Amino acid sequence: MSRRNREQAGHEGPAIDRSTLLSPGTMRFLTLCGVAVLVFMVATSWSDSFRFQSQMNARLIQLDTRLTQLSSKIDTGARAAAQPRRGPDPNRVYTIRAEGAPYRGPKSAAVTIVEFSDFQCPFCARAEPTLEQIRKVYADKVRIVWKHYPLEFHKDAPLASLAALAADDQGKFWPYHDKLFASQPSIQHDFLLQYARDLGLDMKRFEASLNAAAGKPVIDSDVADAKALGVTGTPAFFINGHFLSGAKPFAEFAQLINGELTRLNLPIPAGAAGAAPAPGGR
Repeated sequence: MSRRNREQAGHEGPAIDRSTLLSPGTMRFLTLCGVAVLVFMVATSWSDSFRFQSQMNARLIQLDTRLTQLSSKIDTGARAAAQPRRGPDPNRVYTIRAEGAPYRGPKSAAVTIVEFSDFQCPFCARAEPTLEQIRKVYADKVRIVWKHYPLEFHKDAPLASLAALAADDQGKFWPYHDKLFASQPSIQHDFLLQYARDLGLDMKRFEASLNAAAGKPVIDSDVADAKALGVTGTPAFFINGHFLSGAKPFAEFAQLINGELTRLNLPIPAGAAGAAPAPGGR
């Protein structure tokens, strides 16, 4: 019996060959390798988790931004729906009182343009060449009616309207009207008197009417009409009752005028044929 077998004699279990056991150095190396593998696996898992979390955070931020934008649009729409309309409705046809108001063109014209205007308003002055073009192009097919609407923040406008009405008493409303717009902004008291002299008006009658504010009831009535219609600024036009706001170019007036002429089966003048009628045959 060999020595190893003798040493194992009297002990239970199989004999162990010590030559097959790993050395302490090898064990440490394998342990380090195992730890390294675990660390790598944990690091990889953490990196993937971090990347996933970052992507989710980015998408959540995008979603939050879109929800905020959508909420803002909804709020804006709700506020717009809750607010009352500013100014007359361009889709309505209004009836405008024009009796006794100064006008240019035949009273029987197919199209009547009622203008609410202010002698101190620069936009009203800017609209005058367009109105003159309309008169030339459409001739007897159009009548232009003037209504006073001196705005509250134009301090010289009320007196200018009174002066125009004093000139109207002597049959000179339109020549005086033209002088006021041509001379804007020089429409204070002394200028108003000089324009009356330039037109050869009876100065005693003119000054008496101006000083007594004889035309104030007419102005007040025109302003009341404008406010009842919802007009908030000047110039404001009603073309056969259809509202058009501001000093618009000739083409925009022509669209509405042509629409009315078409509706009435009347020819459109050559000078306005390039402007298509407004939708709906107006």
